[in-house]
Amino acid sequence: MGQFDSETDAILTQLNYDELSKVPGGEFVEVIGDLLMLIGTGGLWAVTGGVSSLILKVRKLAGASYASNLIYTITAVRNDLKTLYESHEELRGRIESLRTDPKFAEAISAIALHAMHTSVKDRLKRLARIVVNSVKENDLEPEGLDDMMRAAMELTDFDVLMLGDMYALAMKSKCAKSSQSKDQVKPDIFGLWQDYWHTFPTKYPDKLRTSVVGGFGRLSALGLIYGVEATSMGVSPVSMNYWITDEGIKFYERLQEIAVPE
Repeated sequence: MGQFDSETDAILTQLNYDELSKVPGGEFVEVIGDLLMLIGTGGLWAVTGGVSSLILKVRKLAGASYASNLIYTITAVRNDLKTLYESHEELRGRIESLRTDPKFAEAISAIALHAMHTSVKDRLKRLARIVVNSVKENDLEPEGLDDMMRAAMELTDFDVLMLGDMYALAMKSKCAKSSQSKDQVKPDIFGLWQDYWHTFPTKYPDKLRTSVVGGFGRLSALGLIYGVEATSMGVSPVSMNYWITDEGIKFYERLQEIAVPE
């Protein structure tokens, strides 16, 4: 299949070597253009000047650490797009048109800029998942992507786990609502959180109160959750019962591994 050739995969591996130059500066726009070619639509043949030219541009772009982070993230994007392409035939046309989509180019540029600020592989992988799941949902609006990328960079792994727990609470409540009459649609937030905090020490035995408070603070500041009501539960490490926002649901779903249809 021409969309994702093995030669390109080999070059991405080569670009990830630690001996990438430590000289800063460079041809950012040109590199983004070349990376768009590599991601899946044209392969290496479409990169002006071939392998040596691309390697030189990446070496000039920034130091070894940043260049390695950039290639790691672009490789993650490519791998996720490849999975999407192979598993969802109905999306192939959309994926094939990405090279000329200005919104996708802007998304890759945003990834490249965010990759300057972390070496944490999980956070870089989050950036890739957000972009590729946004391709899947045909939703590459720059403003929404920028907010999600910012959240992906600022949250810890534990923050994301707690957001996932809140997502599960919301889905549980949604299922309960579907079996109730219209007069009984309000979720029992107090009861849900009471049950959650009783099981929390078993699920996260090593997490301190400060980790929980900090995580809720970051999630709230990013607009992913909001305080619904004050609580006096003795088992609660925070003074509020929180609920996930629509943005929080969307963000958590965009972080998920690309699903393969059964």
